[in-house]
Amino acid sequence: FLALGSSSKTLPSGKLRLLRECRSLCVNLLTLHKWAWPFMQPVDVKGLGLHDYFEVIDKPMDFSTIKNQMEAKDGTGYKNVREICADVRLVFKNAMKYNEERSDVHVMAKTLMDKFEEKWLQFLPKVTEEERRREEEEAEAQLDMQLAQEAAHAKITRDLSNELYELEMHLDELREMVVQNCRKWSTEDKRKLGAALTRLSPEDLTKALEIVAQNNPEFQATAEEVDLDIDAQSESTLWRLKFFVRDALEAQAKTAPASTGGNTNDEKLVNNNNVTSNNNKRKREICDAIAKTAKKRSKKPS
Repeated sequence: FLALGSSSKTLPSGKLRLLRECRSLCVNLLTLHKWAWPFMQPVDVKGLGLHDYFEVIDKPMDFSTIKNQMEAKDGTGYKNVREICADVRLVFKNAMKYNEERSDVHVMAKTLMDKFEEKWLQFLPKVTEEERRREEEEAEAQLDMQLAQEAAHAKITRDLSNELYELEMHLDELREMVVQNCRKWSTEDKRKLGAALTRLSPEDLTKALEIVAQNNPEFQATAEEVDLDIDAQSESTLWRLKFFVRDALEAQAKTAPASTGGNTNDEKLVNNNNVTSNNNKRKREICDAIAKTAKKRSKKPS
């Protein structure tokens, strides 16, 4: 019991101090006692002819084994003083269990165990205090780690958000560059776009108005009365509208229903009649507004 293992160098100072005090307790009180000699080495089961020893004793223990555990250098040694205490008790309990109550070994084991328990009770408050302190330190370290992880995640989120914002700004710049490099819209181009808008389905027409609203916050796409002035729209909006209208009309052409030859499901038509009527009414209102604006433009002196 002269030294602790090299792995103890990595232990916290408080725990290391307790291990050293516990080692001193074992040395001064137990191993140096005149009755300690039967417990210093593993029981010589074969030499003493104790053929039933391992049937009675599940886990043999002795002070040399405890010493080796204390000095273990591969990380397999004792982690705390309670483990040492448990093995010291096991040494004496094994001896008392196997030997008769009035035998010398039983009496020696009980005497040493009583002395150990007396000293352990004096030592226990230090153990409890160190365990409490270690629990607080571990809880604080866990909290610090959690806060650090949350801060790291928050930073990643901020960085990603900033990168996305920069990408969006860059995309806006690229879109504007593309528009500037495109040819300017003529009056005839705008007229054709206005006519194409009137051929959209009510759903696609609503989406087209939303495109206008994206670049023109003052434009109310869902207002009761919509006044869409093609001439007032930016080049970027016009190009976006053109591409959208082109794709929408192509999709409409592909999905247009063929003639059913009078075999239409009447019940389905009745259920959808009100929705279709409302959509068509909305479409007529918007198309009338587009035509009205185009008519005003055509009356302007050239």
